[in-house]
Amino acid sequence: MKKLCMWKSLSTTRHLSHAPTTIFTTRRRTLSSSSSFDIKNVTKSNFESALKDLRGLLRDADFVAVDLEMTGVTSAPWRESFDYDRYDISYLKVKDSAEKFAVVQFGVCPFRWDPHKQSFIAHPHNFYIFPRQEIPGSNQSREFLCQTTSLDFLAKYQFDFNLCIREGISYLSRSQEKEALERISSIYMDESSDSVFGLSEDADFPLVRMADVLFAERMKNTIREWRDSLLSKGSSSSEIKQISTDPSQRFQMVFFKTRPGIALSDFTSRQLRVIKAVTKKHFKDLAYIRVAGESTSPQQLIVYTDSNDDRDLLMKEVKDGLRKEAEMKVESAVGFRHVIDLLSSEQKLIIGHNCFLDVAHMYSKFIGPLPSTAEDYVSSLQKLFPTIVDTKILLNANGVFRQTLNKSNTSLSRAFVSICPHIALGIKTSSLADRPCVEVEVQVDEKRSSNWNSGAKHEAGYDAFMTGCIFAQACNHLGIDFTLHVLGGDLAKDTKLQNYINRLYLSWVSGNVIDLSSGKCTPDSSASSNLKSRYQDISFPSIILLWGFPSKLKAREIKACITQAFGPNPVSSVYHLDESAVFIQFSKPELVSKFLEMKETLSRNSDPISVLHPLSNILNGEHTHAATYDVYKQICSSSISKKLFADQAEAIGIKHKTVSSRGDRGKKGNQETEVRMFNEKADDLISSPYGCSGTDRSMESFYLDEVLASK
Repeated sequence: MKKLCMWKSLSTTRHLSHAPTTIFTTRRRTLSSSSSFDIKNVTKSNFESALKDLRGLLRDADFVAVDLEMTGVTSAPWRESFDYDRYDISYLKVKDSAEKFAVVQFGVCPFRWDPHKQSFIAHPHNFYIFPRQEIPGSNQSREFLCQTTSLDFLAKYQFDFNLCIREGISYLSRSQEKEALERISSIYMDESSDSVFGLSEDADFPLVRMADVLFAERMKNTIREWRDSLLSKGSSSSEIKQISTDPSQRFQMVFFKTRPGIALSDFTSRQLRVIKAVTKKHFKDLAYIRVAGESTSPQQLIVYTDSNDDRDLLMKEVKDGLRKEAEMKVESAVGFRHVIDLLSSEQKLIIGHNCFLDVAHMYSKFIGPLPSTAEDYVSSLQKLFPTIVDTKILLNANGVFRQTLNKSNTSLSRAFVSICPHIALGIKTSSLADRPCVEVEVQVDEKRSSNWNSGAKHEAGYDAFMTGCIFAQACNHLGIDFTLHVLGGDLAKDTKLQNYINRLYLSWVSGNVIDLSSGKCTPDSSASSNLKSRYQDISFPSIILLWGFPSKLKAREIKACITQAFGPNPVSSVYHLDESAVFIQFSKPELVSKFLEMKETLSRNSDPISVLHPLSNILNGEHTHAATYDVYKQICSSSISKKLFADQAEAIGIKHKTVSSRGDRGKKGNQETEVRMFNEKADDLISSPYGCSGTDRSMESFYLDEVLASK
């Protein structure tokens, strides 16, 4: 699981220290061992300036490494990745994770090749993000889950939760922005201005309180006094101002778009509604309007108009102004998504490490709802980010890299130390001895630094930097000429990279690799031999789910009960999803329907004979349910996430699903005949004067059940 970052400061850059290295250089001088490394920290306070600088950096970059830190990974234990997850199930689990958890930090690190110095220049950025509600009056309230292990990790590394909430950059996805603009358009396209400004409601505001009646009369007199003095030809402007302004400054003489008016302040919301009603009812040449004020709250005005046409023109001007203001608030609320739009519009090569979940979060948070199928998802993703490289695929596909990483551990931090020791540890010689090290210069706000704090390795900006360094070193080992591609303009077109582009691990556990270009999913040919052999043994048509059985039952006991009922070796394996459910893989696909039919038959019978059946140890009355593998997909596709699988199935209304009895009534008749044979033989055994031992009864039951199972 990805760890979350450690936040401590609001400053634009963060000072990190580590063991001395000498490989990084600045434009002016080589950094000494006492140098420091500064990483660009971006919060909402410096986001605008950082975004402006990032535009140029992305435009000039040869590739961009990204990394995300989330509040969790799995919403329930059974939603973890299993060997028995088909590729479409794996996608649904990733989809669930991306929809339920929040991204709290986003790392972006553009890399640019400098052909003169024969080195890369990296610009690591840490963006702190938080999905707050930025549009007033909208229903855009965000919710997300946190795993306790993630919170514990954050607390362990002194995570500043206040900083995350207070200074994180908010965002709107493209679909959320579209919905907000459509909502604004529907409001302001209404031909009746009154519906926008609430006049139709307030004109009929009932004056049920004596205080409202007295206040309305006083306001009517005050407004009439101001209006009459305004129209009086003998009154000077100073007299108008004196009449229209009370000592408490609740009425202020103003001009709105060259029209005279009075501004209302320090009134309660109820009093303002009374004033609106009075203005609408008694003064046809006055308009009550609401406009944007200097503060966040709107300003209430009463404005004089010469005629009905002038009043209509005023209302149109006000309506257009409010609409523009609302649209500007939506544009401002887009926030961090501007970074995603930049990454997409520049069409740069995107580098990640085991990044399918990261990319799913990018889509879910900043584009729109994830499609329901993996095929539709990759089709949409290709239009946004046409070229992505997963460094985990790159490392596992290369024999030298696998040997360097001890053939098993390709975690980001381990790979960084193994593939780039000259950067991570300051060791000038690389473990890939056939190629020289690729030098990387780091630049943040015109500063260069060389040292890393190992405690920062779970910051998204740092992880993005490590990912980019691994990619650069791997490309160098593959023999890619960076200078040639700088002149050509597209590193992603290099023939040596084509076997790795757009191939991402959909599930590292099962070794599923999805090709983003075609949507096809295949087992990873470079995965370990144990992983490949285990995956090849899985036959999805031969798998059922069983849930709701007694919690004390273990996998071997379930397997033993089924073996007793079906004969030798009917089950290949039994695998727990959680304490309430198991996968059962039969040795033959046809045994699935036989098991479900037998389970249904035994569930219908409440006679004592059914208690003797070996499967009775598994069946827990009406609480035990069984279903085919397709029902597992149906359950995983639900947005509900109960902790136990059995509770999840019940929550979405699934109890059991039995395969039909081979489609004809004759088969049903045979099944009933076989059940009668079983009952009669069992009655003989029970009524025998000599009785029988437990072993004998078990053997006899096995014989009868063998008849049932063979049909």
